Amino acid sequence: MTHILVLGFFVVAALAYFYPVLQGKALYQSDIAQYKGMAQERNEFKETTGQESYWTNSAFGGMPTYQLGANYPHDYVKKLDRLIRFLPRPADYLFLYFIGFYILMLCMKVEYRLAILGALAFGFSTYLIIILGVGHNAKAHALGYIPMVLGGILLVFRKKYLAGFLLTAIAMALEISANHYQMTYYFMLLVLVLGLVYLVYAIKSQQLKHFLTSVGILVMAVVLGIATNATGLMATKEYADWSTRGKSDLTIDYQGNPKADVVGLDKEYITQYSYGITETFNLFVPRLFGGSNAEDLGKDSNTYEFLLQQGISPSTAMEFAEGLPLYWGDQPIVAGPAYLGAMVFFLFILGVFLVKGKRKWWLLGTAIVALVLSWGKNFDVITNFMIDYFPLYNKFRAVSSIQVLIELCVPILAILGLKAFVSSKKTTPSDKWKALKYTTYITVGLGVALFLIKGTFGFEGPNDGRFAQAYGEQIMAMIERDRMDVYVNDTIRSLVFVILTALALYLYYKGKITKTILSLGLGVLLILDLGGVAKRYVDKDDFVRQRAVDQPYQMTAVDKEILKDQSVFRVFDPQEGLNGARSSYFHKSLGGYHAAKPQKMQDLVEFHLYQNNLQVLNMLNVKYIVQQDEEGNRYPGLNPDANGNAWFVDSLRTVTTANEEILALNNLDTKTTAVVNTTSYPKLTRKVFQVDSTASISLVDHRPNFIEYRYNNPNSGFAVFSEMHYPRGWVATVDGRETPIIKVNYALRGMSLPAGQHTIKFKFAPEVVATGSKIALGSNILLGIVLLGGVITAFIRPKQKRKKD
Repeated sequence: MTHILVLGFFVVAALAYFYPVLQGKALYQSDIAQYKGMAQERNEFKETTGQESYWTNSAFGGMPTYQLGANYPHDYVKKLDRLIRFLPRPADYLFLYFIGFYILMLCMKVEYRLAILGALAFGFSTYLIIILGVGHNAKAHALGYIPMVLGGILLVFRKKYLAGFLLTAIAMALEISANHYQMTYYFMLLVLVLGLVYLVYAIKSQQLKHFLTSVGILVMAVVLGIATNATGLMATKEYADWSTRGKSDLTIDYQGNPKADVVGLDKEYITQYSYGITETFNLFVPRLFGGSNAEDLGKDSNTYEFLLQQGISPSTAMEFAEGLPLYWGDQPIVAGPAYLGAMVFFLFILGVFLVKGKRKWWLLGTAIVALVLSWGKNFDVITNFMIDYFPLYNKFRAVSSIQVLIELCVPILAILGLKAFVSSKKTTPSDKWKALKYTTYITVGLGVALFLIKGTFGFEGPNDGRFAQAYGEQIMAMIERDRMDVYVNDTIRSLVFVILTALALYLYYKGKITKTILSLGLGVLLILDLGGVAKRYVDKDDFVRQRAVDQPYQMTAVDKEILKDQSVFRVFDPQEGLNGARSSYFHKSLGGYHAAKPQKMQDLVEFHLYQNNLQVLNMLNVKYIVQQDEEGNRYPGLNPDANGNAWFVDSLRTVTTANEEILALNNLDTKTTAVVNTTSYPKLTRKVFQVDSTASISLVDHRPNFIEYRYNNPNSGFAVFSEMHYPRGWVATVDGRETPIIKVNYALRGMSLPAGQHTIKFKFAPEVVATGSKIALGSNILLGIVLLGGVITAFIRPKQKRKKD
C-alpha cells in the first residue's frame, strides 16, 4: 500500500510541476518540431493507409524512417512503455524519472522516505529538466529507465537472482526501446566500473563463483532484453553504416586534400561540446558561468537599466533582457547548467565519508570517470585515447552529455550517505559528527572560495566580439556585469542551502527533530533548490496551445506557391541546408534535420552544392530553390533545368574509386551521362546507348515505399532515377521480373533496361524488418514465460514457507 501511495505522490508531483498540461497545453520543444518536420510524410502515410512505410522522400532526398518513429511488428515492449508513461508529456518523463530512481533505491534497501527524497533529487536535476525543454525526449526516455536496469543488476549481485534477472531483462528491453543508444552506451561504462569494483571485492572475499554466476545471469538478461528490440537495433545498425556515423568511402575532402581514415565521427565534431574544467563547479553553483545563452533577468539586470537610460522603450528593453547571452564558457550553445543541487552535493560529500565498501567506490569512480570524459578536448589525452581505442566511443558526439552518469551517481551516494547518517547502526555517533563537520567545512569552504576568487575572472565569452560588434561595447560591458551578478548571487544561494542542510542534519544529530521531520525538511529544501533553478529554464511560459505543437510549422506564401505544382519534385532551401526540417514538413526536401545524416547527401552538399554545381541540383530533381529578392522577400525560384524523375542517358563514365566518382560530377552533363563505379559493378561493361527521340520514361505512382514508372524505348538503354540509392530494402522489377539497381552519380539509382514498352516498380520491403520481427517475437515470448514463472514462484514460495512453519 505504501508504494501505491508513493506512486500517487509522484503522479501529483509530475503534474504539479508541469501543471499547464492540465489546461490542455503542451510544451513547445524545438527538437521535436524538427522531428515532426522529418516524420510528417511518414505520419500522413500511416494515417491515410494504415501502413508503415519505413522510407520517406521528404528529407535528404530520401532515407529510411528507422529513426523517425517507425513502428515494427511484435513490438510489445513499446506497448508496455506506453502503459508506464500514461501521463501527458512532458509530465510522463518526469514521472518516469521518479519511479525509475525509486525502484533503484528499493533495490538498494533504502526505506521509502529516503527513496522518495532520492527520486526527487534525480528527477528535478536541472539537466534532466532542461532536456525536456529543448525536446531531447529520447534522451530523457532512456535516462528514465537506466535506474531500473541498475536496480536489477544490484539485485542479482545481492543473490536475488530471479528478481534481478526479470527486472534487468524488462528494464533493459524498455531502455533499448527508448532509442537513445548514446545514453545506454554511457550507462554501460558505469556497469563496467561497477563490475571491476565488484570483481576486486569478489577476489578479496573469495566470492568469485558468485560474481561469475551473477555476470552470467546478467548477460542472459541483457541479451534477452536487447533481443526483444531486435528489429529496431538491426535496422538502426543498417542505417548507421549508410549515414555519417559509418565509414565514409571518400579519402579526400572537397578541395582534394587527403583526409584521415576515420571510422565514426570526426574528433572535432565529437568534442565540440566539451565541458570546461572550471565550468565543472556549475554542478554546485548553477550560474557560475552565466547559465545559458538566453538568460531571463528582466528588470533586475544591469542591461535593462542601461537600455532605459539610453531612451529605449521599457518593452523593447524588457524583450532584450529576457534573452541575455550570459553563458561565457567554451561550449557553442548551452540551454542551462548541469546543476546537481547544493543540498544534494552536500549529502554526496557526506556519503563519501560515511558510505563504506564497494558501493562507494563504484559510484565515486563512475562520477570521476564521467567528469573527466565530459571535459573532452579540454583534457584531450584521455579523450583522444577513448576516441581512438575504446569500442564505439567515436560513434557519439557532445561528450559533455556523459555527465548524465554524474546526475545518476551523485544522488545515489547522497541518499546512501543520508541513510548512513540517520539509520545505520554500523556508523558510530562520533563518525557521524566527524562526517557532518568535515562535509560542512568542505562545502562551505568551496562556496566561500568561489565567492572570493570572482575577481580573477573576466566574465568574457568566446562569442562576445561578434555580440559587441552588433550591439556595442557598452551593452557588452553591462552583460559582463550581469554575469558577475549572477555568479555572486548564485554562489551565495548555494551557500545558504548548504548551511540550511547542515543545520537540519545537526538538529537531527542532537535529537531536536525526528527522522520524519528531517526528511520533510530536506524535501522542501530540495524542491526549493532544484525546482527553483529548473524553473528558470522550463516554466509555464514554455507551454503553448496543443495545436501549435501538433502543427509546428505554418504554411507561408512560398509553400502555397510551390504546392500549386502537383508534379513530383524536390525543394531546396539554402537557408536551412542540412540543418532544418521545415521544408520537409510541406515538401519533398533536399534538406532535413538529423543527428545521423545520410553520408552520400552530406558529401554531395560539401563537394558540389556548396560549390554551386547546378548539375547536381538538376540530377536530384530540385525544381524549386527558395531565394530572397533585394527587399529580403522569399520566393520559390523555378529551376527549369531539373532533370525530372527519370531519364535515359546515352553514355556511362566509368570510374574505379569513390573519390573519382564524386569528382566526376564536377564537369558532368547529368542529362546525358551517368557515372558508375565499376569496382562495385564489374559486369557492367556496356558504356554507350542510343537514345531515340521517341524514348520516354514517366512516373505513374509515387508513394514513400512504392514507385512505378512506365517507359517506351525502341532500344535497350540505361535509365537514371532521381531517387537516393540505398543498398538494402529497395527491390526493382521490370514487368514483374527483378532487375538489379545500380548506384550511379555517387548517390542515385540506375538500371539497365530492355527495349520496348515496360513497367518498372520499386518497392521498399526491408528484410531487416522481417528478420528482426521474428527474433523480437520469439524473445518476447521467452521473456513472458520467464516472467510468468517468476510470478508463480513468488506466489508458491510463501505458501511453502507457511506449511513448513
